[in-house]
Amino acid sequence: MNGKTQPIDGLPLTTFLLAFGALFSIVNPLSGAFIFYGATRELDQRARTQVSRWVGIYAFCIVTVSLYIGAYVLSFFGISIPVLRVAGGIVISMSGWRMLSEPDVTEQRRSETPSPRSIAAPPSRLAFYPLTMPLTTGPGTISVAVSLGASRPSGINVSLLAFFLQTLTAVALLALIIYVMYRNSSRIADLIGATGTTIIVRLSAFLLFCIGIQVFWNGAAELLGSLRIGSTGAP
Repeated sequence: MNGKTQPIDGLPLTTFLLAFGALFSIVNPLSGAFIFYGATRELDQRARTQVSRWVGIYAFCIVTVSLYIGAYVLSFFGISIPVLRVAGGIVISMSGWRMLSEPDVTEQRRSETPSPRSIAAPPSRLAFYPLTMPLTTGPGTISVAVSLGASRPSGINVSLLAFFLQTLTAVALLALIIYVMYRNSSRIADLIGATGTTIIVRLSAFLLFCIGIQVFWNGAAELLGSLRIGSTGAP
């Protein structure tokens, strides 16, 4: 009997670690905090706190929706997970390459943000584009969340309940970290300095490019594998 309950007891921690590790690595709140600071540099601390709170809320909503209904949306449109990974990998790698080739990515991101003179607008509107989409939770994050959601246990049982609870906890923790890092982005930038901030942003851009290539290759390998299996099975 203990042997039967062990897989169920082991599922929650395993699912949480998998979901949180995958999402945290693709979102990378630390590097995002530097770009967030560059985009909100002219805002006062109170306004930055409000915007960072809404970025965390939007990020939680986007990842949660992608986790739980993203696979059904893809199925409705006839899009497979490998194709999503290929498309997401291309977008991620292009974003990383663009960040690498731009003279100053923080200044470029800051120019995309509404002028601080329009701070009278609701922080919820200022926080969505480009700070949440695509800066924080872009196509790469969505594709990872959909892939995680597609691996949920089948049937209505304890394993499915554990999957929902642990993935929801992982997403909530990720959103909290995003909020904390973005809220304190000015302090982190001041601690590291302008040169250190530039170096970290560049390194983050290179890692983002590498992640995009890896996501692309994972999807392409699955597609090529399916073609190889189909060709060997043909008469």
